[in-house]
Amino acid sequence: MDIKYITVDNQKVARTRIEKLLNNYHSFQSVGSFSNGAEAIDHINYLNPDVVFLDIQVEDMSGFDIIERTSPSTRPLFVFITEDGGFAHKAFDYLAFDYIVKPFSDNRIHQSINNIINHKKKDELLNIQSSIKDILSLIQQKEISENKKINIKSGNKILFIETDTIKHISASGYYVEIFTTDNKMHLLRESLSSLIRRLNSPKFMRIHRSTIINSDFIEEIIVSNYGETDVKITGVKTTFRVSKGYKKEFQELIGIK
Repeated sequence: MDIKYITVDNQKVARTRIEKLLNNYHSFQSVGSFSNGAEAIDHINYLNPDVVFLDIQVEDMSGFDIIERTSPSTRPLFVFITEDGGFAHKAFDYLAFDYIVKPFSDNRIHQSINNIINHKKKDELLNIQSSIKDILSLIQQKEISENKKINIKSGNKILFIETDTIKHISASGYYVEIFTTDNKMHLLRESLSSLIRRLNSPKFMRIHRSTIINSDFIEEIIVSNYGETDVKITGVKTTFRVSKGYKKEFQELIGIK
């Protein structure tokens, strides 16, 4: 397993230290080291690295600017390494894989590296040969009209799940977790936006940037005195918060004010 990476940091000594630590892992291969954001973006989009180690602020832009200008088709894992610990929450909103605060120990970097390796291994298990992808593409075209089953890659198998059995779906980093009535969780590398288009049914509602629910399983809607709305799904202990961005659409679909 080869893992290509790029480092982006104002300080050359910081980039050199990261590269020196990664030299202990034969699977990691450096394909670029930059202090300039614009140059880094060009190489990320062209070289398609697996991982980008970057600072919150580089010479000409922020690390968040770099993420936003990275092509979605080449989206790598982003690991922030920075002196400022105040942007961790925002970083994870941008789906950062990890957030490391300087000064850091070698063990902290090794921990992140091991997490990356495990993530890539899981990723490889979920990727199937191109011939299988062609079959899936044909199946997905058929699903646009029928929409009664959805296919999921699981190792070297393709599972077909009845959409009526899906209770809710949650985003988990670069994956989604699909929860069904048989109390199983299926992991799929796909965005929620793409998945809800495949489901192609008004009963599947996006209530949060990280949550889709099946309205057939809504047991209760709870509105607090502060105007916050939570949804209880049948057979699920936790409730699901309706975020402000999806609240109006949700209320219109449900028929409440």
